[in-house]
Amino acid sequence: MLLGAIRHAIVRSRTDLAAKRRFVAPGLLRVTHPSRTELARVVSGLLNKQVGDELGISEITVQRERGQVTRKMKAGSLPGLVNMAAKLRLAPAPKG
Repeated sequence: MLLGAIRHAIVRSRTDLAAKRRFVAPGLLRVTHPSRTELARVVSGLLNKQVGDELGISEITVQRERGQVTRKMKAGSLPGLVNMAAKLRLAPAPKG
C-alpha cells in the first residue's frame, strides 16, 4: 500500500514536471546559445560582474542580456527566471 502510494506520487510528479517544461521550454527556444550559457551562470547565483569576467564581457552587457532572456522567456523577474531554469533543469555552467 505504501509502495503503491510512492509510485503514484512519482508518476504524478513526473507528469507535473513534464507539463511545466512544456509551458517553459518554448521561451528557451527564443534564447541564443551564448545567452543560454550566460543564463546558466546567472541562475547559479553568480553576480553580473562575475559572469562578465568569466565570459569576457562587460557587466552592462550581462545586465542587458539577462533582461532580454527574462523578456523572451516571459519570466517577469530574476527569481522567475531562476524558477524556469530549475524547471528546465539547466545545469550551472562549469567554472573555468
